[in-house]
Amino acid sequence: MNPDALTIGPTKPLMSGSADVGAVMRQVLYALVPGLIASIVFFGPGILINVAVAVAVALACEAAILALRGRAILPVLSDYSAVVTAVLLAMALPPLTPWWLTAVGILFAIVIAKHLYGGLGFNPFNPAMVGYVVLLISFPRDMTQWLPPAMLSTHTLSFMEQLQFVFDGHLPAGIALDAVTAATPLDSVKTQLGLGKTLATIQAAPLFGALGGRGWEWINGWFALGGLWLLYRRIIGWQIPVGMLGALMAIAGVFYLINPDTHAGPLFHVFSGAAIFGAFFIATDPVTAASTPRGRLIYGAGIGLLTYLIRSYGGYPDGVAFGVLLMNMAAPMIDYTVRPRAPGARDV
Repeated sequence: MNPDALTIGPTKPLMSGSADVGAVMRQVLYALVPGLIASIVFFGPGILINVAVAVAVALACEAAILALRGRAILPVLSDYSAVVTAVLLAMALPPLTPWWLTAVGILFAIVIAKHLYGGLGFNPFNPAMVGYVVLLISFPRDMTQWLPPAMLSTHTLSFMEQLQFVFDGHLPAGIALDAVTAATPLDSVKTQLGLGKTLATIQAAPLFGALGGRGWEWINGWFALGGLWLLYRRIIGWQIPVGMLGALMAIAGVFYLINPDTHAGPLFHVFSGAAIFGAFFIATDPVTAASTPRGRLIYGAGIGLLTYLIRSYGGYPDGVAFGVLLMNMAAPMIDYTVRPRAPGARDV
């Protein structure tokens, strides 16, 4: 966020200038619309179902916790922070995610990651990413059931067919789940490199486009457009996106130059997976990120480096969520290390 920000927690900025929390959160939601529309175009309306379920459960959980805490409900619900958390998590989930899985992720995000620590402004970890990682670790099979892009699909599921699967787990007669799902570009590269294939062979498949995964590159382009809107509106600062994407491209470029047969290039890493989405919409969360200008650059770079290392050598195809949570832990120390100090000041 803008460094000239107000604070709502002990030290973390949230609001820019005189804008209230709700106004800032609405701008984030507006910026997500292009990427959401692109996701629907390429992967079907299941993403929209995820969003509807997530928002409903998030608002219900927020209201219940506020009631238990004896807090006024309507003013907090109207700040849109729970809605933003819900939409971010929902857009990170596969289109055929069962409704109860989405509900479990939101429950952890709102109740555990947010309110257990005191509510908005006091949570040390990004709530959406906490919910996502809980689901990824606990239900890995469901979290990898992505649909192929529409242009590669042999059977495009209608809205009602996706809705039926989300709520009762049944596909139309004669259609197996394996027939309508496929590996993501990052997952495909990771798996096939492990089988000894070269990148040139892997990326010759129809799943891959000019910059990254087919469909994914367009979705990420629209997320980038939304992110640039947030920069233009000064809702976020440039340091974290530049630090994260710059570090990711730099380390990917080094390894690509060393061996292009086994290491994907910088543009592939940026336009496949959640790198752009994470850089503009996840890592820039003002409550859990570093708050000093130099600290935000270091914080973003750390996420970029961790993302690459997890993608290349870890057990998961993408590493954005883990990178964000790990750097959430490091954010206070980063700010402490780089903060300006008055001459002669001593630590106590």
